[in-house]
Amino acid sequence: MLKGTFPIEKFKQLQTPFYYYDLSLLQETLNVIKAESGKYGYHVHYAIKANANPKILSLIAQNGLGADCVSGGEIEAALKAGFPASKIVFAGVGKADWEINLGLDNHIFCFNVESLAELRIINELAAAKQQVAPVALRINPEVDAHTHAKITTGMKENKFGINLSLLGGVLDEMQAMPNVKLIGIHAHIGSQITDMSAFRNLAIRINEIQDELEQRGIQVENLNFGGGLGIDYYHPNHLPIPAFDNYFAVFHKLVQLRPGQQVHFEPGRSVVAQCGSLISRVLYVKEGEIKKFAILDAGFTDLIRPAMYDAYHRIENISSDEATEYYDVVGPICESSDVFGKDIELNGTHRGDFIAIRSAGAYGEIMASQYNCRKLPKAYFSNEL
Repeated sequence: MLKGTFPIEKFKQLQTPFYYYDLSLLQETLNVIKAESGKYGYHVHYAIKANANPKILSLIAQNGLGADCVSGGEIEAALKAGFPASKIVFAGVGKADWEINLGLDNHIFCFNVESLAELRIINELAAAKQQVAPVALRINPEVDAHTHAKITTGMKENKFGINLSLLGGVLDEMQAMPNVKLIGIHAHIGSQITDMSAFRNLAIRINEIQDELEQRGIQVENLNFGGGLGIDYYHPNHLPIPAFDNYFAVFHKLVQLRPGQQVHFEPGRSVVAQCGSLISRVLYVKEGEIKKFAILDAGFTDLIRPAMYDAYHRIENISSDEATEYYDVVGPICESSDVFGKDIELNGTHRGDFIAIRSAGAYGEIMASQYNCRKLPKAYFSNEL
């Protein structure tokens, strides 16, 4: 979506703020994912936590991807959207009993288990149903993802997964659990990773872990490398589809597969981020002594990433062709952190102009809140306007 391709005349009929999704770009992205993963026979499970809009989920399911869920609600959303249970994986460090039972009742593909305590409960609940639950152990591989501290997950200091030093004890106790079956190992080292060396290091570490497992007489059917591939927040117009070719090729080159072993991935952001934009109107332009503030009708209730992660999003005035000026782009929420960007270069901006906050298809609408008693943003789609 280049600037100027937004249907602004249609936008004028809509109440802002809202999310606008380019479904043609989403389909192009899915086509690339299918082509690049298909070269190697890899399995891709979309991480629903990135965006659970029903129409987004339905399109992804129609393209044959599986689902990566981190709650019972996401399992329900996946099933409703048409994802087959046989392609659903269930992760999360705090699975409630009802959520585990939901997975068991629907015979999902796999539980990604994050602790010995969780493994014991899954074994107990599966026994009550006279089932054997398929599980993959989520291992912290001690690989630095070189990303923001709040979205790093593969180190032993994180709450997620099983530390390598504890893996032996988990495997020992697991032998006495008749109602769980180890079908894989799983690792997810973080999010918004743009340095491919992190994925190379992950592949090598999983090779080492497999060697150690085989010394114990254990061979698994599935390797799950999680997600984490980053996008280009700075150049959404020029690089709208991430480098899935390089991403999958890293694992194909380095992972030492055993006969019949299957490889799985769980991308989220890289699938949906670029297809979505948050559309807002300018309420006021406030003139300070030094700065100008473009005050929008969207706030961190609609897109929390800048406030939570200091995240950058490209911001465009899609109504103006005037000479550019610098603005602090802020929202109406009664919190000092309600800032989308400081010293942002925008075309001359006035009350009523439409502002597009780009690359907001992931962790945007799904994380919206009703703080300050604000309404949740609606969503509109390119094939509807």
